Amino acid sequence: MNVLLYFEGQSIIGKSGIGRALAHQKRALSSIGVQYTLDATSNDYDILHVNTYGPNSARMVAKAKSLGKKVIYHAHSTEEDFRNSFIGSNKLAPLVKKWLVHLYSQADFLITPTPYSRDLLKGYGLTQPIAAISNGIDLQRYYPNQEKEVAFRKYFSLSPDQKVIISVGLFFERKGLIDFVEIAKKMPDYKFIWFGNVPLYSIPRKIRNIVKEDHPANVIFPGYIKGEVIEGAYSAAHLFFFPSYEETEGIVVLEALASRQNVLLREIPVYRGWMFDHYNCYMGNSNQEFISLIEQITNKQLPNVTAAGFKTAQEKSITEIGRELKVVYQAVLDEPYNQSRFQRIVK
Repeated sequence: MNVLLYFEGQSIIGKSGIGRALAHQKRALSSIGVQYTLDATSNDYDILHVNTYGPNSARMVAKAKSLGKKVIYHAHSTEEDFRNSFIGSNKLAPLVKKWLVHLYSQADFLITPTPYSRDLLKGYGLTQPIAAISNGIDLQRYYPNQEKEVAFRKYFSLSPDQKVIISVGLFFERKGLIDFVEIAKKMPDYKFIWFGNVPLYSIPRKIRNIVKEDHPANVIFPGYIKGEVIEGAYSAAHLFFFPSYEETEGIVVLEALASRQNVLLREIPVYRGWMFDHYNCYMGNSNQEFISLIEQITNKQLPNVTAAGFKTAQEKSITEIGRELKVVYQAVLDEPYNQSRFQRIVK
């Protein structure tokens, strides 16, 4: 079995969740001994596993089909999570949906991160088998580490008693960035740090202005940071706050859980079945509710749920994801599909 992992636009979206998903796929396949290649010019593969949806991805799918190869499309993207992102995204969203359906319908099999995103795809009228497989998490990388935590606090010159709230994501309205800043305005004693980046010319003026200047002094937008600073931030902060309105999974949530960090989320459908309020995270719906929860969590007035959160991350480890991917790969090669082989991930 040899799999061609294809990813288009590495320089543009390589730092996004989709970019990290590819890195996780490579480690996952290596962990369970599945051979893969990234060489898009090669014809020496059995399965094309596509992660992106640009014109080059479409050409790769067409080429693979002409060669008689099996095609798996990893459906990271939906119309719903394209909205409220780039300039003009809401007007373009219906066309994006048509394009996604066109691409996804050519695959022999679809993979998507959660049962929620699987239901969305089924609602598009797609009829192929669809497996819900998490993007996974590299547990070892996000274990709390004192040296990384010191590096984080030193990088931002944080005093020992400074309470810090972090979030990670692209500069999209969909991610809840506006709410993040509005809440920070009402909590001046807390430091709010939003990690992430996207070319500012590509996002609406309202969001661009917030990131550049229209935010209070207790909010920091440091851009994209990798390595020990961001990894230390996950565990050294007092709370990971992710007020996103729409996700297909949210890799950053898994990263926070793996860091044994308290997590505060907006209550949205993607978390149904794996994130549970007051069990492995806390959830809210309004800014006032978020403010109250932030105060209670950081002042230890609510139970610490990090142990249960870490257990959730363990269930989505890189090795476990590798096993699930291998089941799908083998099922595709063994067509007609043996449903009993992957009953747990295809429903």
